[in-house]
This record gives sequence, C-alpha cells and structure tokens, in this order.
Amino acid sequence: MTQASLIEIRDLEKSFGSNAVLKGIHLEVARGEVVALIGPSGSGKSTLLRCINLLTLPDSGQVRVGEHDAAFGKNATRLPGDRELARFRARTGMVFQHFNLFPHMTALGNVMEGPLTVLRQGRVQAQATARELLQKVGLADKADFYPDKLSGGQKQRVAIARALAMRPEVMLFDEATSALDPELVGEVLQVIKSLAREGMTMMLVTHEMAFAKEVADKVIFMRDGVVVECGPPSQVIEAPRQEATRSFLARFKQAHV
Repeated sequence: MTQASLIEIRDLEKSFGSNAVLKGIHLEVARGEVVALIGPSGSGKSTLLRCINLLTLPDSGQVRVGEHDAAFGKNATRLPGDRELARFRARTGMVFQHFNLFPHMTALGNVMEGPLTVLRQGRVQAQATARELLQKVGLADKADFYPDKLSGGQKQRVAIARALAMRPEVMLFDEATSALDPELVGEVLQVIKSLAREGMTMMLVTHEMAFAKEVADKVIFMRDGVVVECGPPSQVIEAPRQEATRSFLARFKQAHV
C-alpha cells in the first residue's frame, strides 16, 4: 500500500451472516481532506467507518491510517492483538449518532478520561487540554455540568472534544447530527466546519446534503455495499452521473433550491 494518502482502503469486504454489507471497497483520503459519505440506510456507510478504525473487523481487505495498517482475510498473516488495535484506534477519533458520554462524569471529566487512561497524561496536562477543547467547541462554561444537564447538541460537542483529546490524525463522524432536534443541528455542524478550516482530515456519514456540499472536498455515494459514485460535491450532488445517485438525491431537491 502506498503512503501518498492518509487513509487507504483496498478490497474491503464485510458480511454479517448472509448479508454482504461491504463488497470490495476501494478508497483513498488525502491528508486534510473532508469526505462525505451519503446513501440510503443499509448501504454500508456506518460499517465502513467502523472498519476504518477497526471497531468492526473486516472479513478481508486492507486498511491503512497513516503509518498503521492492517490486513484481513487471505492477506492477513494474523489478526491484530488488543494492543495493536488500541494503537490503531488511537489515530482515529470517532463521534457516533448517540453521544455515549459517561453519565457519572462532568463534561470536563469525559474529555479528560482518554488522555488520562490511554495516553497516560498527567492530570494537570489532561485538565488543561480538556478545558482548551471545551473552549474550542463553545462549552467552556459547561465544564462542570453532567451529561443529564446538557442539551443534545451540547452532549455531541462534548463528544467531539473527547475525540479530539486523543490527538487523532482522522475524525470519523457517524451521522453525528441525526439524533438531534433540528434547532440543535447547526451548533454541531459549526464545530465540524471549524475543524475543516483547520485542516483536520475527516470522513462524515451524513444526510445533511447542503452541509456536505459546503464542507466536503469529496462526496462518496454508496448503495448496497459498493461505491456508486465519487467526486467533488459539484459533480456528485449537483450533477450526478449515475442514475442511482440522481434517484437518491431527488428527495433532497428542495434543500438545494
């Protein structure tokens, strides 16, 4: 596998029982690139993200993030062990649809936890970094609040700060706004936009077509476990070449008027 891109996927396949979810995915993401994954539910988008940071282990194929790579299936000499998996996952920050915050910890405690337990940072350094990151996502005044006192948008911004605290090379967002009330979506998207401006490499599973068009360098349309179309937003969203892409985007037509 070449080192020209930050993320490289080759021949990635994943099945759950008889259901083939990913069917030979090839994908490259350059450093600093923002890639939006769009497509109908069940097309394999979320599974692809989970395979990239090995929360879900592929059946076959190769995954590389930065200098860390793993091979599966016939190309694998052995499956990665727990330590290798931890090192691999440390390079990718993942933000899920549901926030998964520790309910017994404050916002500050949630952001500090990874650096303390995984990176073995000292408490003073971890706390200083956590406060900086809460400031970055607009929640400096909520550091001592527990999750049950935060709105959905605030919880998701804490989740983003928590992922950033691990100093990842890549951020993966799995429908990070789909569980939020409409009036709270914007505050989370604003944080993602700021990360894009700073040059963070990101992959986003999203149904926010206007947002994908604005922030993504590249849009990938997936259906039935394959990449149907890939290109800049001006092509894939505004002038799709494939009938499947056109059909999918028809429901979002009003968002682009």
